[in-house]
Amino acid sequence: MSEVQLTGIRKVYDGVSRPVIPDLDLTVPAGQMAVLVGPSGCGKSTTLRMVAGLEEPTAGTISIGGRDVTQLPPAERDIAMVFQSYALYPHMTVFENMAFGLRIQHRPEAEIRRRVMAAAESLGLEAYLERRPKALSGGQRQRVAIGRAVVREPKVFLFDEPLSNLDAKLRGDMRREIARIHRQSKTTSMYVTHDQIEAMTLADLIVVLKDGVIQQLGTPVDIYERPANRFVAGFFGTPSMNFLAADLMHAGERTSARGKGFEIPLVTRAALRPASAATAKLMIGIRPERLSLTPLGDDVAVSGEVAMREVLGAEIVLHVDSPAGSLTVRTDAASPARLGDTVKVWLDPMAVHLFDGTTELRLS
Repeated sequence: MSEVQLTGIRKVYDGVSRPVIPDLDLTVPAGQMAVLVGPSGCGKSTTLRMVAGLEEPTAGTISIGGRDVTQLPPAERDIAMVFQSYALYPHMTVFENMAFGLRIQHRPEAEIRRRVMAAAESLGLEAYLERRPKALSGGQRQRVAIGRAVVREPKVFLFDEPLSNLDAKLRGDMRREIARIHRQSKTTSMYVTHDQIEAMTLADLIVVLKDGVIQQLGTPVDIYERPANRFVAGFFGTPSMNFLAADLMHAGERTSARGKGFEIPLVTRAALRPASAATAKLMIGIRPERLSLTPLGDDVAVSGEVAMREVLGAEIVLHVDSPAGSLTVRTDAASPARLGDTVKVWLDPMAVHLFDGTTELRLS
């Protein structure tokens, strides 16, 4: 197992004034899977390609297992990469595709066969070893691409959106397969995706990027339960988090967030006394599953009209127009709310996330 460390990484393309990666420091602990996630153009694939040696950083150093590999070609970094495109040799059989990297390393034939057969058994490819890629389904081709990486037994696995070309069911199957391989091999891995579900289910460590800058680094639970800023909060969660503008109010010992049509007591957050006019503005965040159409305890109500109703089988997603803004509510399929109904949406004051209305950074 090898730690991957990126120090002061900067990437600027010729003819472009703004850096894709302005200044990146990242350590992936040995044996862990770090998932780089963010919107298109945030620099996640560029970062992975620099670790692989397919892109050269403008500045900074990259080390694998304590060895500086910044100037080494890909073949000397002891990494294996799985691409979005399967990148299989069409004239080779499945066996030959998986064995190719080992033959380049001049491994003994007995060792090559042992490794390929073990990977094929693990990935359910034994029956396809004599087929060529054109005779395989998309899921089978991706299994071959993963198998080709696995047989090399590298220090680091790199995955660049490997499941984006597959349908929803195959993505789920392959996601579980990659997770199983990682548990068994305990090989340090970096995985790039824009899919939050892949990030949440695969990662030991999630790296959230925006414009080449790390917004938050943490476990899936950390990212979901304590997002560092509004961007992270809105990126994770399906449907995404609701946001309501509010003012931070104080009346004696009472602290509250007041917006159009609501006032939320902040009884445990008295330390949020505004230091300036700028910090008096709040952004309230609350996840759709933490909203309800029935009150519990000291919940706060916001009234609105049901503008859309999405039936998802066991649950329903309601889109409610209110004076406070648009609200998305996840509720069970038995909900009587219909399009055009006026409803009260109840929220638990203890379930809200508070963000600075100006900086959008987390306040609590």
